[in-house]
Amino acid sequence: MRSDRVTKGTERAPHRSLFMAMGYHPLELERPLVGIAGSANEIVPGHFHLNQVMEAVKAGVRMAGGTPIGFS
Repeated sequence: MRSDRVTKGTERAPHRSLFMAMGYHPLELERPLVGIAGSANEIVPGHFHLNQVMEAVKAGVRMAGGTPIGFS
């Protein structure tokens, strides 16, 4: 799987250690990593709720067996 490029092999140990420093569990790194783009902000009223949308998407990714990674 594409996530293996970041999480497998001795040459990727620094990558794994950074994920673990951010609080990811080693078991989470064995699942597919799924990036979730977020555009929430506090200046546009129509975007204020998007953090809640991102959290719902993350929950769905976890239920489907993946590891969600949000980014802006």
